[in-house]
Amino acid sequence: MARVRGLLMVLAAAGGVAGCATTPPADPPGRGIAVVAAENVWGSLAVQLGGERASVNSIIDSPAADPHDYEPTAADGRAVASARLVIVNGAGYDPWASNLVDANANPRRTVLTVGDLVGVGAGGNPHRWYNPADVRAVIDRITADYQQLDPDGAAFYAQRHDLVINTSLKTYFDLISDIRARYAGTKVGASESIFAMMAPALGLNLITPTGFLTAISEGTEPSAADKRTIDAQIAGHEIRVYVYNSQNATPDVSSQVDAARAHDIPVTTITETLTPAGTSFQDWQVAELTELRHALDVGAP
Repeated sequence: MARVRGLLMVLAAAGGVAGCATTPPADPPGRGIAVVAAENVWGSLAVQLGGERASVNSIIDSPAADPHDYEPTAADGRAVASARLVIVNGAGYDPWASNLVDANANPRRTVLTVGDLVGVGAGGNPHRWYNPADVRAVIDRITADYQQLDPDGAAFYAQRHDLVINTSLKTYFDLISDIRARYAGTKVGASESIFAMMAPALGLNLITPTGFLTAISEGTEPSAADKRTIDAQIAGHEIRVYVYNSQNATPDVSSQVDAARAHDIPVTTITETLTPAGTSFQDWQVAELTELRHALDVGAP
């Protein structure tokens, strides 16, 4: 506990690529640190880490909204302008959010850009919330930023950090470990790169061509060769489970889902944003991981 608290305080003092190096005064009592998260994926964690000492507003807060091409409103701009902490995913995922920050100057504001924090720029896989190691890094960074912005609450934030890691996200981390222990090396297929980081964390062997995963994620046309490869993988039962993003079911993906079901290959879904609306990060992830584990059980030879 002492080592974690010390690490977080060092991070806060250092600033780093994800936050500013100055320490502005704390927000007025009773209001808490004003936080704006571009996506509720990170906003959910910010809420839990901040408790009553933070007030968090997530701009993308609906499963129906597309974070890639969201059109920010004037209210979004005002929220960013007055925020003390802004959390942006970065890595080319939400450029509108960075534009909001640039257009609404605030010298007292700290900006956490997740892509910068974990060393991933535009062109890399932006879906960092599907990488458990990156989730841990973001939790540590948000805690450090809270401690920097509100030094009087440093011990409180360290306690919240430990609660989130050791209690709130315990089932999430346990499921990841369990799937990795039981199914390491199992071949699976997926519809897009949103699953390309979680698969190795689970020990699964994602054999879908990278070009197809990237094309679907970026909204471009996948190659005919990649589609033929996937068709052969499904027809030949080379994969045990097919995982697809139900928020991005293109005609090619829908065809693969139908083919997998026709060949008795279990199909499981993931989503890009918290689903259903209002759920927490951990409940969302646990539901997906539980469904995946069941599909792997059913698909076992």
